[in-house]
Amino acid sequence: MDQVTKDAESLKLDDSGKNGPAEPDISSFVPELPPGHKLYAGKTLEETVNDLNKHPLFMTELDTSEDNEELAALQALAYEGTPLENAANFKEQGNECFREKRWADAKEFYSKGVAILAAEETRRAKGIKKKVKKAPKQVTILPDASSSSSTQEEGSNPRKKEEDDEEEVPDLPSEVEAERALLETLHLNRAACHLSLRNYRSCTLDCASALRLNPSNIKALYRSARALLAVDKLTEADDACKRGLSLDPSNGPLLSVAEEINQARAAAEAKQRREEERLALERRKKTLLQTALAARGIRTRTTKGGKPDMEDARVRLVPDELDPQSTLAFPTMLLYPLALESDFIKGFGEAETLEQHFGYVFPLPWDREGEYETAKVECYMEAAQGGGLVKVGKRVPLLKVLSGGKVEVVDELLRVFVVPRAKADGWVREWKVKRGLGEEGG
Repeated sequence: MDQVTKDAESLKLDDSGKNGPAEPDISSFVPELPPGHKLYAGKTLEETVNDLNKHPLFMTELDTSEDNEELAALQALAYEGTPLENAANFKEQGNECFREKRWADAKEFYSKGVAILAAEETRRAKGIKKKVKKAPKQVTILPDASSSSSTQEEGSNPRKKEEDDEEEVPDLPSEVEAERALLETLHLNRAACHLSLRNYRSCTLDCASALRLNPSNIKALYRSARALLAVDKLTEADDACKRGLSLDPSNGPLLSVAEEINQARAAAEAKQRREEERLALERRKKTLLQTALAARGIRTRTTKGGKPDMEDARVRLVPDELDPQSTLAFPTMLLYPLALESDFIKGFGEAETLEQHFGYVFPLPWDREGEYETAKVECYMEAAQGGGLVKVGKRVPLLKVLSGGKVEVVDELLRVFVVPRAKADGWVREWKVKRGLGEEGG
């Protein structure tokens, strides 16, 4: 025990640091960052995470794009046999599902075949040769110890043994041609699945991939035209259809699509004409309305909040909005501020009076004291300037009230305050106080 204590004390430093061993450099124990960290220099955390998520080892969901070379390579390694054999097998499984109208399952099988052959295309584009297993050699086993030792050394490094068992060979033109022909078919078949599943954009992408391999593929042009027509891209659909018909003028399916495109274009043009006519009509109505308001000297104003929700009610010429001889009608709100109630008049004609409308509005169902009768109420409108009030005669035509310039139509709505005559003076004083107006304000 004493020896352990002495050993422990021998490791301690004194206060001055002169005794005992020198303090080690901690940084020497921290390993250097790998060279690969430079790839993410200058990138944000989000960009770095997105890049990592594209790597197969960090994926949380399968990347369905065909630009992920690492994923395509791993998928290609998951099966035995040559790439052509594996892709052909997936095509057959996809065809079986397609015949049974299992579009989604068929699409998955075709996608696996596409991934295998796309990886081969990427490899060739990079100039990497194909690796195949070497033909087995005739081995003679010697009973001496050196042979046994050599065998153990080779077996201790399986990766080296695997590399030694492979050799690089050039791609045969016939194999490349067969793979590309199969890849074209897989894209085409997957496009058919997307078309049935209404994945129209994916359909056009697969058709484009097939056409890059074979620009004369009529089926790809047909399915592309179908998908584009479904999303109303008539110009693009017509272009694909014309390209197909230039290759095969008597192709029945393409002629059928061409007819549908012509019908859709005619319908779209008719719809556009109707919309243009409607807009022209609305512009004419607006011009006539503005002319009528200006001719009568009626002031209007629009606030930032805009027109309130009044369904289809608005300032308009009646009975014919296109007839300059028609009269103006205004949506009007009758406000009862002392009762916190209101009534809405959809069209208050310029020649009409408040008394005329009171004839059917009164009596009010909530007026138990009978204060709201034509002879017992006073009417006011807010002044155009100053925030005061303008008293409105009940027998005065609306046009006379509006054309004087003292009041204005705000957001296509007139507001008339209706108060019992006995309480009118008190309400007016309260209005002025709330708006900071003097006695001259209303």
